[in-house]
Amino acid sequence: MTQSLTIALAQQNFLVGDIAGNAELIVKMAREAQSKGAELIVFSELALTGYPPEDLLLRPSLQTRIEAALNGIKAASAEIAIAVGYPWREQGRLYNCAGFFADGEMLGQYAKQHLPNYQVFDEERYFAAGDQACVIDWRGTRIALTVCEDIWHEGPVAQSAELGAELVLNLNASPFHMGKQPERMGLLSNHAQNHNLSLLYVNQVGGQDELVFDGASFAVAANGEAVLQMPAYEEALGLVTFADGTLTAATDSVVAHNDELASLYQALVLGVRDYVNKNRFKGVILGLSGGIDSALTLAIAADALGAERVKAVMMPFAYTSDMSKEDAAEQAKRMGVNYQSISIEAMYREFMAGLATEFDGLPVDTTEENLQSRCRGVLLMAISNKTGYMVLTTGNKSEMAVGYATLYGDMAGGYGALKDVYKTKVFALAEYRNTIEAVIPQRVIDRPPSAELAPDQVDEDSLPAYPVLDAILERYIERDMSAEAIISAGFLRDDVMRVLRLVDVNEYKRRQAPIGVRVTQRGFGRDRRYPVTNGWKAGV
Repeated sequence: MTQSLTIALAQQNFLVGDIAGNAELIVKMAREAQSKGAELIVFSELALTGYPPEDLLLRPSLQTRIEAALNGIKAASAEIAIAVGYPWREQGRLYNCAGFFADGEMLGQYAKQHLPNYQVFDEERYFAAGDQACVIDWRGTRIALTVCEDIWHEGPVAQSAELGAELVLNLNASPFHMGKQPERMGLLSNHAQNHNLSLLYVNQVGGQDELVFDGASFAVAANGEAVLQMPAYEEALGLVTFADGTLTAATDSVVAHNDELASLYQALVLGVRDYVNKNRFKGVILGLSGGIDSALTLAIAADALGAERVKAVMMPFAYTSDMSKEDAAEQAKRMGVNYQSISIEAMYREFMAGLATEFDGLPVDTTEENLQSRCRGVLLMAISNKTGYMVLTTGNKSEMAVGYATLYGDMAGGYGALKDVYKTKVFALAEYRNTIEAVIPQRVIDRPPSAELAPDQVDEDSLPAYPVLDAILERYIERDMSAEAIISAGFLRDDVMRVLRLVDVNEYKRRQAPIGVRVTQRGFGRDRRYPVTNGWKAGV
């Protein structure tokens, strides 16, 4: 009979690059887990550096800092065993490692075998791949180490099973995108049943630039059943017990993650919160137009930071409707944020007066519309500079895809809450947020979207209806479908060719846009890298 083991799954929010601070957090959580009866605590992938550390991995002092941090972790392991992820250099090659420390010593070290090099991942830039399983016999249990991507392949788990592993620890830094959690759970369930072993999936939590890590760590028994499901989007410590080949939950934390809109909204809130807080901004400021994008952005910002750290500014012009002014003021009141209205009319007139000679004899066009947006950008950036509040942009993925955004205008800012959220999802999220508390005036959701840069202007005057537009965009951007394939799916040729052309010619704008929360399988940022200058034409 094997000895019963109580194991803690630690999903923590690490700060990239703060190796000493992360090591302190690891030791602190190890002591907390021990106080709860745990004999082993498992942390996430590259917990010491945070994930992704990117070119910090190339710094000459990296190894020295890792060695110093591991000395502290080894000392702490005299009281409780610790499994943790870190980079490690051996014979001139850098590996993405998981180490098992107990009784003040390292009992085993595993080098990640499968290095992801797609979407947001570029681990082959930094790491060499390992090729050996690592199974540790500790207190009568055969425990294997694996790291993140390894679990998406058969080899590492099969190797571990061949060496007699009963329990596989999988250390993860797995970023969120919609629909990912069921994939993870299904994958581990299959491994468990195929190899008759239990698996612990420990994922980090928190926002890192455009990525959001949702946590949602879990444990799967050998029969494929999840015995523990930890909460998403928050730090947590979960406990399981392993005895006689059987894995059971030692805590009551079994949480369902099946509400897509709730999960998406929480991801956006966490992404904004961590970007602002980890970069030490006092708060955020945004332009509140009375439209749905800025309304949802305001709700996300207030939920992320608290109303006292959010400033909203209405910047009306001659084309701004009374409805927009009223709705913006009403939402700001409902949410309790700092609110003011600053007209841009005088500023606009001064710009036009200064440009009179240059514009003489030329017809009015979108230049004048863009100038309104740029006046607003100047105002927001000035307030940001003076107060230390970061400008939060309000544009959505549909707009960014087709270039319906103004450089140095509504694109000016530090971070985009809705950058990877299609317009149709914006409407759904606004409705969802109002089910919690009706903070967004209903007519903001019901009215036709408009930039209000010209008289009686609505977005769908110049674009297909948003359900059609978003369906085309999703197929082209995320699924890489050709124009002909999209047309064959039932869309009008003229709509498809026009939308695809707009996507292609506006890459230069997206390159200059602020980063923002990534929530789809292919956002504009790390995982979609198209050349600005190119001769490609949308077609077959």
